[in-house]
Amino acid sequence: MSVTPHVSVDNLLCVIFALLTAGSNAGAAVLQRKAAAKVPPENAMHVSLVKDLIRRRVWLAGIALVAVAAVCQAAALAFGPIALVQPIFIIELPLTLLLAMLANRHSPRLLPWKAIALTTIGLGGGLAAAAPSGATETAPDTIWVITLIVTAGFELMLITAALARRGEPRAALLGLAAACGYALTAATLKNAMADLNSGGAVTMFTNWHIYATAVFGVGALFLLQNALQAGSLVASQPMLTVGDALISISYGVTLFSEELRTGWWLVPQIVALAMIIMGCIQIAKSPLASEASPLVSEAVAPVQLGREQAGRSRAGHNGSTLADRLSADGQRGQQRASPEPGPHHRHDGA
Repeated sequence: MSVTPHVSVDNLLCVIFALLTAGSNAGAAVLQRKAAAKVPPENAMHVSLVKDLIRRRVWLAGIALVAVAAVCQAAALAFGPIALVQPIFIIELPLTLLLAMLANRHSPRLLPWKAIALTTIGLGGGLAAAAPSGATETAPDTIWVITLIVTAGFELMLITAALARRGEPRAALLGLAAACGYALTAATLKNAMADLNSGGAVTMFTNWHIYATAVFGVGALFLLQNALQAGSLVASQPMLTVGDALISISYGVTLFSEELRTGWWLVPQIVALAMIIMGCIQIAKSPLASEASPLVSEAVAPVQLGREQAGRSRAGHNGSTLADRLSADGQRGQQRASPEPGPHHRHDGA
């Protein structure tokens, strides 16, 4: 009788920390997007992107929220299975887009709420129908090796496809790549927390999981910054949120032997997956996903204006252009040709 309350408390704490993680990630995404949108396009997929972002206070505030989210996520994974923790982050999708609209002083009515609701409800309904359970705390190294190889191939495919595109398609592909990175980070973090619980800090720091968590986390963060720089949150956030949840479920099943409902429960799961796909397609077709972010235009306009002013100043300092010189010569010619009494103006006479 004493086991049931303990499990209920663990599940409650798991959900609370997962919700705190989602809220922190939503705020972080908005702040990081605001900073990344002002970085020149030529810095994409380069270390100079990070160097530029580090000098921006808005981005550092976003990173602080990322740190808060990481702590909350670690706590959530310590209390519950990965297939329960990660899909709770579905609330991050509507929350991020809503915060982005408020931060940019746009009306929330501009968001494709029907598509967002369809995606969110589909993901939540699919999670309820799947009901993941029976997870183990650790995964054997042989399974880890296979998982890492498959993940590396998937990431390579996404990044290669993203580099061949611009704007919103690149943002979506890199958002999915970042989602895969974050899901893998959560999986290694889950194993690292199990190392900590089983043997303390010594066991955790003598195993590779905690170091892989740091490497994968930095890589996922780098991909996310490039996704946020490439296009709007409407393009990257759905892929990030949905991809993180679905990939995390697959990691939970393959790595930690989590079990999903089968039989007739597959029907609502398939329906939920169809809702998610339809919602993402509608979001991608929305006007907000096809327009450039106002933050980009605001950042570029002063640069263009400054260049134009600099061009005028250089023209005034170094001399006029050919057209200006011809105009000046014409004005001087008109002055010389002004009517004066004399025989050479016979053609002006009666």
